[in-house]
Amino acid sequence: MAKAQGAETEIAGVSIAVLQDFAGREARRFARANPKSLKACGEIARHYLSGVPMHWMSDWPMPHLAVIARAEGAVIEDIDGHKIDDFCLGDTGSMFGHSPAPVARAIRKQARKGLTYMLPSGAAAEAGRLLSERFGAMHWQIATTATDANRFAIRVARAVTGRPKILVFNGCYHGTVDDVMVELRGGVTASREGLLGQVADLTLGAVCVEFNDLAAVEAALATGEVAAVLTEPVMTNSCMVLPAPGFHDGLRALCSRYGALLMIDETHTLSSGLGGYTGVHGLSPDIFVVGKCVAGGMPTAVWGLNEATARAYAKANEARLSGHSGMGTTLSANPMQFACLSANLAEVMTAKAYARMEKGAARLQAGLAKAITAANAPWHVARVGARVEFICAPEPLKNGSEAALAHHHPVEAALHVALLNRGSLIAPFHNMMLVSPVTTKKQIDRLIAGFTEALSDLFPNSRPL
Repeated sequence: MAKAQGAETEIAGVSIAVLQDFAGREARRFARANPKSLKACGEIARHYLSGVPMHWMSDWPMPHLAVIARAEGAVIEDIDGHKIDDFCLGDTGSMFGHSPAPVARAIRKQARKGLTYMLPSGAAAEAGRLLSERFGAMHWQIATTATDANRFAIRVARAVTGRPKILVFNGCYHGTVDDVMVELRGGVTASREGLLGQVADLTLGAVCVEFNDLAAVEAALATGEVAAVLTEPVMTNSCMVLPAPGFHDGLRALCSRYGALLMIDETHTLSSGLGGYTGVHGLSPDIFVVGKCVAGGMPTAVWGLNEATARAYAKANEARLSGHSGMGTTLSANPMQFACLSANLAEVMTAKAYARMEKGAARLQAGLAKAITAANAPWHVARVGARVEFICAPEPLKNGSEAALAHHHPVEAALHVALLNRGSLIAPFHNMMLVSPVTTKKQIDRLIAGFTEALSDLFPNSRPL
């Protein structure tokens, strides 16, 4: 947030005058270096609503989009010929690198056999076995996106408990699931501001509390209205918020005490290690959801029920009237997904890969923290496994409200463009960086060097490293 400092105004410790000069200079540098992308963006804009194929592409902070020619490993190349170290990695979709060789081979092999049947392929059993091996024994279903997986699992939670509400944490994001598009406003659950075309009162089916606040969770569960607690193990679709010690044990105990299901969405936190945060930290969800990178970049998500929840689901399913369950999409569970799941889980998502990712992310975290200290910036670095974020606030965050206040878009946008100008791409929606198994030390050090250089411009009184 901006604050007065004598006659000067600053944002996140950065002088607004310095920031404006820096942002303008970096924007001009990007524009000069990317004329082909500019022309291509003009041609694309003629055909698509709002000028982009998907509306969130407008959220990138560059003067115009970079148009990509190809991607391989941890490098993307745009049509202007720039080879860019990719730390965004499709916002986790390509967390293990672009087109991992085993997945690419599986795609080529399956493509000769057909893309979708509406019936299982021979790889379905192996994919199911590997899912349970990686994430724990569950009764699985295949979806195409984590949004779909969360939506279907929410329906199951309500069916087996007979309760209407889903508890979520303020500032969370579980895909574009209408049911949980709520936030805390003045301490009260409300539909999120800015929703387009919203007509239903979302507070009838959801309740929102702050992350890390077990007392608020218990108060909500004590009403007897909550079917499930839906949470990421670490809040990631905001400035990163780590769980307080004992928070997840407390959630599990409260859900068991009050008869609510615990539903863990690991779509981003697969970065935590083999088996995701759940596997690394021994969590015990009733429902488990993961998407994005689970099939190596092929659009795929999975959701699973533990044994007791699966039995309750079977009972509820048998008792319902015939008709559409409200769950399922035609192209989900296609043979290409099974082929990619099997290849990725068996050959790409390995303990060795995670060890490389963890080592590289620790190197990145240390380098960014050193640059922040040298700049005397009131910022810090957060990490969970292979996922690293610089956060424009001095202390680790405790909840979604603090995370919202730690977002400083003008500073973050200028830094994103500056890093891209120096050959590194990070995620556009927050300051997220991922280290893949194929990310090299040189790439990590280039990002650290670019970040250090940018901070020396933003904080001109910083001391040299």
